[in-house]
Amino acid sequence: MNDLSSVPSLTDPAIMQDPFPFYQWALANAPIVEIPGAGFRVVMSFALCSEAAGRPDDFSNNFSGVLSGAMAEDPQVSAILKEGWPQINTLLTADPPVHTRFRKLVNLAFSMPRVNALEAGIRQKIVGLIDGFIDKGECDFVEEFCVPLPVQVICEQLGYDPSWHGDVKRWSDAFADRLGHMISHEREMECAREIVEFQKAVKIKIDERRAAPTDDLLSAIVNATQEGEPPLDDGEILSIAQQLMVAGNETTTHAIAGAIVHFANNPDQVAKLRADPGLIPNTVEEVLRLDTPTAGMWRLVMRDCEAGGQAFKKGEMIMLRYAAANRDPAQYANPDAFDVERKNARTHLAFGKGIHMCVGNMLSRKEMTVAFQEVLNRMDDIKLAEGAKLEVAPNMMLRGYKSVPITFRKHG
Repeated sequence: MNDLSSVPSLTDPAIMQDPFPFYQWALANAPIVEIPGAGFRVVMSFALCSEAAGRPDDFSNNFSGVLSGAMAEDPQVSAILKEGWPQINTLLTADPPVHTRFRKLVNLAFSMPRVNALEAGIRQKIVGLIDGFIDKGECDFVEEFCVPLPVQVICEQLGYDPSWHGDVKRWSDAFADRLGHMISHEREMECAREIVEFQKAVKIKIDERRAAPTDDLLSAIVNATQEGEPPLDDGEILSIAQQLMVAGNETTTHAIAGAIVHFANNPDQVAKLRADPGLIPNTVEEVLRLDTPTAGMWRLVMRDCEAGGQAFKKGEMIMLRYAAANRDPAQYANPDAFDVERKNARTHLAFGKGIHMCVGNMLSRKEMTVAFQEVLNRMDDIKLAEGAKLEVAPNMMLRGYKSVPITFRKHG
């Protein structure tokens, strides 16, 4: 392995904004990067990320302590959190056999027929959002489309009417900010208060759905039954609802924001989509590959082992850097190019792999597919606004643009 003493930190502001040259260097020099002083190693290559994600016995998802925020043990933060329900290892932070039970029950709520049944409502929301700015010829696509779309969808699926959109976004941001380990003590306390607020609000909806089931996603989770398995209790449902809210909001927002930037920068690829809308599903996969909203995910090494010729020690914490793996030239030809016809785009790791593959991936893909259809149907000549500066929010795990100002012509 090359000398890595000068490797920058993933929290370096410059790397946060533009990590791709670093990824290129790492992929060419080492499948695992040792970042001095970080306390963990970062797995970069597609092959090794893919292998580790598929070996939960060796590389465990039991990393809930890392997700609790950098100040979870702070007396002020923990005192606030004690007013709510403790975090329970369910989907993201559990391994079999515990994970198996939760996956069985939640999969019932995320069946393909259920997701397909949501398409008409998703399309209606998308059309309504585009109606809000289509006559202006310009907008901040993140603020006016990418953020409100998944918020509206997940808000409805948690049983809230549109007046709650702001609250759902606030709660989602609170969880996401804690994941990033880059916020102040004041913000940690604010996030803790908003998490407890979320739990108490959703608990009311849980009780309502136990008493009178509805057709939303929360009701499906609350009332999920599987022979031989106990139903989910309040704490478990709250944990799952939290994960679905963050995954449903943050990742879809960031992926669609990345897509509009690619559309603006690659008119030749947009022309291919207009000529053959059948390429849109593959474009969804290509966007997920290139933009990988969940840029990294933790794993805990359960025993001394090897993978890809690399040694791992029991108790070691590693990060699988999916965003780097998805641009690995060993897996993808011309990996930094946006290619709507890429044959192996769907092999990406944006949703993880194996038993912990994101349970909401079908819903996210559905939102993106319908969004791309309607954007291309109604907007021509999409360009980044003159002088637009694309910045990402500081977060080690999640990556997405804070703002994407664009101009366009109304189609037709």
